Parts: sequence; structure tokens; C-alpha cells
Amino acid sequence: MTTRESGRLKEASSRRVLDEGARRRRARKALEALEQDNFHDDPHANLVMSKKAPKFEENLGTAQGKDRKRRTRSAEYFKQRFRKNFPILLEEEQALYPEGPNYLTVQAPQSKLAERRLCAVCGFPAPYTCIPCGARYCSTRCLSTHEDTRCLKWTA
Repeated sequence: MTTRESGRLKEASSRRVLDEGARRRRARKALEALEQDNFHDDPHANLVMSKKAPKFEENLGTAQGKDRKRRTRSAEYFKQRFRKNFPILLEEEQALYPEGPNYLTVQAPQSKLAERRLCAVCGFPAPYTCIPCGARYCSTRCLSTHEDTRCLKWTA
């Protein structure tokens, strides 16, 4: 009589499993990539509209009154002209409140409650952990979504 081997065990042995340090590095890299996305200009900001598209700005100006010759600057103009990135805002706050609590010096105490374990896919409570990457999931449906779209898609 022959013993049957599980197909799942073969598949699991061929998978790459990350240790805790690699998981932390991977999460930090993903956060850094998201932060870098925040510093880029909008690629669609300078798109030229078709001549057939309605021009809503001109219609608003004529509805308010034809006497008005002076053109007011939009809020978008000032947003672009006086735009500040996160390091500049931190520097300004440090100058305003050098001795008091600020973004760099404030800390919250360690929570007295247990860490919440939520599903990485849907956000519900998650009793299970993905073996290769350590992400949490709540059901087999969320596990399959996680494996298809998230699990180890970005390398550390």
C-alpha cells in the first residue's frame, strides 16, 4: 500500500518565506514608495482639452456680469505657487515651536490594549496569517485575493 503525499506540502516547500526582518524591510520600502508618490506633480495637470469640450470657466464669468474685465486668480494658482512639501512644513513647525511639543518630539505611550489583527484585504478581524509574507487574512476568499494581488508582489 502506497502512501499519498499532499500536493499542498510540495507547493508550500517551493514558496519563499520571509523572516521578520525582511517583512519589516518590505513594509518600510512600500511606505517609502507611497511617500515618493506624494512628491511628484500631477501628470494630468497640463493636458490640453479638445476644442469641442465646453469651457465652463468662461461661462461662469459671463453669468456673473460682462462689466468685469479684471480676471481673478483661482485657488489652484495659489496652491501651485505657494506649495510646500512635508519637510518644509516640518521645518516651519520646528521654528514656530522650538521648545514645545511638535511633530518630531511628540510620542504616544504604548497601548494598554492588545494589538488589533485585521485582514489585509477587507479589514475584518483576521485570525490567520499568510506564511510567506506575514500578512493577516480572515477567510479563504481573502487569502486567494491576497495571493493573486499582494503576496510578495513587491520584493524587499
